[in-house]
Parts: sequence; structure tokens; C-alpha cells
Amino acid sequence: MNKLKAAGVQFGDIVAISGAAQQHGSVYWDDAASPLLQKLDATQPLACQLVPEAFSTCKCPIWQDSSTTEECQIIEKELGGSHTVSNLTGSRAYERFTGAQIFKLYRKHRGIYDATGHISLISSFLASLFLCAIAPIEVSDASGMNLMDIETHKWSKEILEVCGGPTLRAKLGPEPVEGGTVMGTIGKWWVDRWGFKPSCIIAPFTGDNPSTVVSLSSHGDVILSLGTSTTLLISIPPSTSTPKRTITSHLLADPTDRDSFIAMLCYKNGALAREYVRDHHSSKDWSVFNKLVESTPTGNDGYMGFYFPLFEIIPQNVIGDFFFHNGELIPSFEDPKYHPRAILESQLLSIRSRIISILPKDSHPLKRLLLTGGSSANEVIRQMAADILHLDTYVAESKEGGTVGGALLAMFAWWKQQGGEGGLDELKKGLKSDGFKLVAKPDAERAEIYEDSVGLYRKCEHKVVELNANKGEEIDDDL
Repeated sequence: MNKLKAAGVQFGDIVAISGAAQQHGSVYWDDAASPLLQKLDATQPLACQLVPEAFSTCKCPIWQDSSTTEECQIIEKELGGSHTVSNLTGSRAYERFTGAQIFKLYRKHRGIYDATGHISLISSFLASLFLCAIAPIEVSDASGMNLMDIETHKWSKEILEVCGGPTLRAKLGPEPVEGGTVMGTIGKWWVDRWGFKPSCIIAPFTGDNPSTVVSLSSHGDVILSLGTSTTLLISIPPSTSTPKRTITSHLLADPTDRDSFIAMLCYKNGALAREYVRDHHSSKDWSVFNKLVESTPTGNDGYMGFYFPLFEIIPQNVIGDFFFHNGELIPSFEDPKYHPRAILESQLLSIRSRIISILPKDSHPLKRLLLTGGSSANEVIRQMAADILHLDTYVAESKEGGTVGGALLAMFAWWKQQGGEGGLDELKKGLKSDGFKLVAKPDAERAEIYEDSVGLYRKCEHKVVELNANKGEEIDDDL
């Protein structure tokens, strides 16, 4: 806040606030939280008035915590399997998701769980600070918890009972709320300390991935973030059938459209695997890597490679390097020149094969591919992404997608309050262009070759999963 003030921001001119936060992380309030939030002293900072008195624990799990494998196994067993959990919540039981984290607290730290009066996500925690009252959880962020019915947008009684017994429903508060809803006006502490107008409205905060979709895309767009990890987000418009749920993908609720969805794939070995191949097979030089890709044909003469320096999420718990020629497992490639193309083709074919599995049969064609992240600057990767996903490919000029998405959700809430009609896309039509530049168009001949390669890719991936069947990630059991 001091930095914003020093930058000349006039807090009294702000009419609405929303935002975005890391998904899956959770905050545990105790019963003293609500009274403390209501009587905050504007002469004192927030932290000294709330910490530790307002919380049952100050050691809270975030998305990187994968210590809940045992809890996930129990959840899936109690609910009838991974497919049942995925069909109900949009995802199979995942270690990093909030439901399993809450379940671990319930099983292993019951004293802390029983002392918890309310559980927030990081996003609703931030909204609570601005409201000076406990805020409900936003629907899109709630769909990353393994606790919400993805079709009804209500908490699932069956899975809540497993993860926290009869008291969890009350700890979560009201049913999840849609983005763009006016939850109330800003708390008095903010008015007195920083000069906000008492009429400034607070809208639900969402997760970083849904917020990126709000900012960068519209229905039918595909966002591919090529960072250390690789994340794919697809904005799926309403259709007569719900998108398919799988055990390697996530289906999230759209933040503002009740009948739309966001499909998400998240890979741990993204740039990490590409850099691994660069360093071991391309003289640690991207220009050498790119030249080797261009020196080998589409389809890589039948060579396919899988590279997992770390335990992977998709497919789950695979690690190591695996090589194939025309679908048959081989110990290595006869020529190292095939490795750079192999890593790119296998990563992008994995995405292509899963897009086919997710989209409803009657869905509208996908419109364009939007690349973000460090590897989006690589022209060779841009072109291969266009060819394999068979979409015109753009790069974003802005690197602040999640932040801008939060601001758009605040604007959307204010716009509706002023009488605006229609959805978020109607609001965005009147705003500045989304700032994307066309960088690659798919080559029809190469796209057809890749389309025909999906079946072979799936066969090889299945073999990799079989070879890793008895492996599992080492986990840290600290809270």
C-alpha cells in the first residue's frame, strides 16, 4: 500500500476491488477472527492485530505441498475411485488440492482442525481483509479444491464428509459465489487508514489460472504457458453436453459464466525438460537446439522421446527418459540429433491428445492459441505448437495476465451494479485490444502428420506409465 501511495495512486478514486491469488493454498481462521476483523484499529497495521490471534495455525499449505498422497488414496477409495472423484469435482484427488490438505489436518492435527472456525482459500482470505469480514469462496477457485460439485457449483456433501466430517461444511461458509458478485463495501479500516471511499465495492477474488483466462482469452481460446512448468487453459463455451472429465486433466468452473468451463492441464516438467535436453544433447545452446529441430523431419523419422527429470503430474508419477522407434521401446536414439525434436513433439502431442479427450463432441472449434512464458519467445517452438495444435498462434504483449484479470473482475462487478447487461465478454468488447501478436500459422501438411501421430503417442505413453507403475514421489509429511 505504501508503494501504491508513493506511486501517486488516489485510493479515493477506486470504485471496486477484486484480485487473484495462487490456487489451492488455504488459510485457517479461528473463532476470534470475525470479531477481530470487525474492530480493526486504523492506527495499527493489519498484521499485528490479526497474527496469531485470528488463526488456528500460521503454518498453512500451498500448491507446492504434495504430502497428502495417503489422503488422496483414501478419498478416492471412499468415493469409488479416481474417475468418480473426477466426474464429481472436475479432477481426481490431487495432493496439492485443498480438499486433501484439509483432510490431512483433520486426520493428523485434529486439535488445529477443531480450533478452526473458518477455512479460506488465499483468494477469499484477501477478499476478507478488504471486507473486514470473512468472505465466501469464489466458484472458479473453489473448483480447484476437490470439494465442489463441478456441475451444481455447490459443496459436495459426500466428499466434505470424507475430508472433514460433519463440521467441514460450516467451516467453508456459504456456497461458492460467482466472480463479479458484489459482496459488500470496503471495511472501515481501509477508509480511515488509506482514504478509500466507503462506497468502494468488493468483488470475489479468484485463482491465478482463472484470472489469466479472464484477462487473456475469450470462449474458444487456448492459453499455453511455457514456463518452468507447462500449463494449458481452454475457455470452453456453453454446449449441450458437459466437457469430459479425465484423471489427467482438470475442469474448473468459469468465474463469471454459469454454463461455461475452463479445462486445465498442468505439467511439472515443462521448460525444465526442454533445458535438460538442450544441456545434454544440444551443447547447452538454444541456437544449436533449434538447428537440430529444423534438421529433422516432421515426425522425427519415427523416433519418439519422453523426458521427465522430476516426477511428472501428467502422466502421474513417471520419471526418467524413455525412447521409442515406430512405437517400439529402444535403449536410446541412434543419433543424438533426434532429441530436440523429440522433446518438443512429445510434450505438444501430450497436450493435443488430451484436448481431443476433453472437449464435448458438439463444442465449437477452438479459435486460436495464445502463448505465454519464457519459451514463447522461441520461434521454432512457436511454429511446432501451431502445427501440432493446428491453431493460429499468438504471443501476449503483456506479462501481467493474472493481475489484469483481477482488475477486470472488479470492473465487471461495478459495471453490473451500474446497470450493465450481458456477460464479461460484452464488457471486454468495449475495452482496449487484448494485445496479442500473430507469430505462427499451422502448416496443413505438417498438421496432418501430427494428427495421425496421436494414436502412436498414446501407445508409447501407456508403455511409459507401465514401466513406472511401482514408482512414487518421496513426500514430506510436515504440516
